Amino acid sequence: MTLSSFYTHPIIQAPMAGGTANPALAAAVSNAGGLGFLAAGYKTARDVREEIKQTRKRTSGPFGVNLFVPSEDTAESATLDDYANRLEHTAKRLAVSTGEARNDDDDWENKLEVIIDEHIPVVSFTFGCPPSTVVDRLKQNGSYVIVTVTSPQEAIESVQAGADALCLQGIEAGGHRSTFQNNAETEDFSLLPLLRLVRQQVDLPLIAAGGVMHGQDIAALLTAGAEAVQLGTAFLRCPESGAKSLHKQALADNRFSGTTVTRAFTGRRARGLKNAFIQQYDDAAPAAYPFVHYMTKPIRKAAAEASDLEAMALWAGQGYRMAMDIPAAEIVTRLMEQKQEAIQAQKRL
Repeated sequence: MTLSSFYTHPIIQAPMAGGTANPALAAAVSNAGGLGFLAAGYKTARDVREEIKQTRKRTSGPFGVNLFVPSEDTAESATLDDYANRLEHTAKRLAVSTGEARNDDDDWENKLEVIIDEHIPVVSFTFGCPPSTVVDRLKQNGSYVIVTVTSPQEAIESVQAGADALCLQGIEAGGHRSTFQNNAETEDFSLLPLLRLVRQQVDLPLIAAGGVMHGQDIAALLTAGAEAVQLGTAFLRCPESGAKSLHKQALADNRFSGTTVTRAFTGRRARGLKNAFIQQYDDAAPAAYPFVHYMTKPIRKAAAEASDLEAMALWAGQGYRMAMDIPAAEIVTRLMEQKQEAIQAQKRL
């Protein structure tokens, strides 16, 4: 079983959590010859099983499911209380209270059992590398295991745990950084240097993720040593995407000056459109995930209901201005056409 056996085109749709990577999007990408993904993060095991069933009704092709690896991070109550007090200004404006700062394992064990029971073809992990016992169990059950990494050291740890392939996430990527240690001060690698550095040390299939929006990007990354590419923001605006309509509109809104990486919304670094919430709270946000995620959840929900883009978490990669409002299958087709054109142009040089 090889990575390329799961797709016709080396395009993997990123498992964007929060409802974006839904059955409609995953199935559309898989039906177009790529590899679609469901995001299990923030969902119950029951909901994940239901999404798997819905996806199988829409496609007979393979697809993947992504899980969040639980964190053992702790947070000081005084630090959380201080941030909660700061958030009160925005919470009151939106007529809500801040949420309870709490930790959980995102229903980890129950979701693993669903993945095993449903014999998911491809399973990927974010926010860490699962224990080798978990990796071995999945592989023995027929799953192909991918771990998302942001540094050469994380890549080596994942190889040692038995991963089949690695997804390399460059700093250009939208959404959460997939670093293993949320509290650690780590270097932010751009995608191409990360790809070359990991290729020097690891002999596994590598998936390149971060800022990939055009077929020329794909051609360059495949030439640099990637076996496939993973795209998230490129699919955000398509009709099958489960992203909120306001989020989709924001990607085409010229009011935003670009993206930035912040802990303000969840306590874990993530790239999104620069808005008032980030400007007001970024400096004060503690490295405390998922505590901060639950604290800001009522604020984010109220902001969406009030169509307040300045208080929403609008995740997006650095190339977000290139995102198109067209069907997912058409995006896959265009990317492959652009990739081929780029390859042919290089041959003529």
